[in-house]
Amino acid sequence: MKKIYVGIDISKEKCNLCYRSGLEIVREEECSNDVNALKKTFKSALKTLGTAMDEVLICAEYTGRYIYPLTVACQELDIFLWMDDPTRIKNSMGLTRGKNDAIDAARIAEYAFRYSDKAVRYAIPDAALVSMKNLLSDREFLLTDKKRYQAQLSDQKRYMAPGDFKHKNSRWKKVIKSIDEQIASIDAEIETLIAADPVLARQKELLVSIDGIGERIAINMIAITGGFTRFQNARQFCSFAGLTPYKYDSGTSVRSKAKISKRSNQTMKALLHLSAVNVATRMKGGEYKDYYERKLKEGKHVMCIINVLRAKLVHRMFSVIRRDIEYTKQYNPAC
Repeated sequence: MKKIYVGIDISKEKCNLCYRSGLEIVREEECSNDVNALKKTFKSALKTLGTAMDEVLICAEYTGRYIYPLTVACQELDIFLWMDDPTRIKNSMGLTRGKNDAIDAARIAEYAFRYSDKAVRYAIPDAALVSMKNLLSDREFLLTDKKRYQAQLSDQKRYMAPGDFKHKNSRWKKVIKSIDEQIASIDAEIETLIAADPVLARQKELLVSIDGIGERIAINMIAITGGFTRFQNARQFCSFAGLTPYKYDSGTSVRSKAKISKRSNQTMKALLHLSAVNVATRMKGGEYKDYYERKLKEGKHVMCIINVLRAKLVHRMFSVIRRDIEYTKQYNPAC
């Protein structure tokens, strides 16, 4: 049981802080979103409140890169930091009206007090993993831009004079070439990071030994799972990636088929989908294709079968990491 519960609403430039002691709000303030500013604010506030560092629980929403100064400040001061999902915090509040940064901080502080028994201390990931995630984010940004420029080349040709399109085509091709060079540079940086870390190199080696798992999926899987430390098992990751079907029943009138949730990591879901389609339809043979064709004959929906294959791939990835043994194919098709 902590003495002080601090809710923090994080934005790009500033943080709003609300200090709660039990049911009472004892202090509210605002500071810049900077490591030194946050450390100074915490020290001053806790000194005024007569509270030691180990008697404090800080709670904030996980909002991507903007959390970095807070995580560093809490680590250096050895304060318990709980980073939770924004949707979970929002849903816990019930019906609410009105919103601003100070109110959000107060609501997060209330959430920290009410659910402190569920708090999990946040640990800053390994430096190599953080760098990988940043590089993959930049890569995704460049790919989005590349698709936009490629669309200009394919969609605009019929709607302008040949001379104008020729100049446009030349211009955008140079941009696309530059983007390709940047993507290649990022890929090289990621490979260097993995090669320099024996654990990450081993994990990648294990993952690519599985049929249908290429380097791109392996690298994203390592980054998203934090080197397979964020999730206890494959079932948890399947739920995170939107592969687990859930039923929606109520009373006697609502009887929905089990369906997957749209709350998922879309990047990983898309990569797994492409891999599942590849092993089911493009590989010359093997258990994936046999399973796919057998279930089609049984009348199963195509997407249902693909989803099962996506989950199979996830379970195999977690299995090879857990056992630290490369995947060995032991498939004997029925004669």
